[in-house]
Amino acid sequence: MKKETPVLLLILSLLAFSCSTTYTPQSVDYTDYRIQQGRITDSSIVSILSPYSSRLYARMGEVIAQVGTNLEKRQPEGSLGNLMADVMLLQARKKFAKSVDAAFMNYGGIRLNQIPPGPLTVGKLYELSPFDNFIVLLNIRGDVLRQFLDHIAAKGGWPVAGLRMSITGKKAQGVMIGGKPLTDDAQYTIAVLDYTANGGDDCFMLTNLPQQNGGWLLRDQLQEYFMQLQKEGKSITASIEGRITTS
Repeated sequence: MKKETPVLLLILSLLAFSCSTTYTPQSVDYTDYRIQQGRITDSSIVSILSPYSSRLYARMGEVIAQVGTNLEKRQPEGSLGNLMADVMLLQARKKFAKSVDAAFMNYGGIRLNQIPPGPLTVGKLYELSPFDNFIVLLNIRGDVLRQFLDHIAAKGGWPVAGLRMSITGKKAQGVMIGGKPLTDDAQYTIAVLDYTANGGDDCFMLTNLPQQNGGWLLRDQLQEYFMQLQKEGKSITASIEGRITTS
């Protein structure tokens, strides 16, 4: 029997125990630590991890696309946020095979402030989107959507796609969705992350809405979209379009 078997049994036991209770985080605090090769000195641990770490580092260094313009995270609107919201909207429409009116990316979920022009690796994508968040669809009345938009406005603006608005006095004004004014009694379909839909970032107005979750991680959808651009010989680009303005 291999020496690592008791360790594996312990891990499996902990995982089994952890699956018995479900928690919904309202906020996330974390510290980034970079994992570097050559720092582990215990020979038994090295022998266990070696066949996996070499494949991991090779995988993280794989180039999946080329970035053509400088992408930045900014409020009320940034090119990096626009890109991610656009991919959310496009991939939600594709994967769910439904009409989706708008997509919203929570600002705190973007973990890089900038991506410069050049090769984009799998590792860099994991730095950008390290959390295993799923894209979900919500059917939402216009008046509840307006509450959500006011909440976004109070936070200084989030990345959006399919929607335009201005922020005045921390309120959403002049909201246009699909090129038409937001109507309080109309029904809309929006794409958000499950973290947001479950009340993360204090989005409590969304928690009672039924969710459609197809099991598609945001990170995987970003990678699929970027790799398709690479296949077509296109680079990743995005710009500021006046989706959210301040007055």
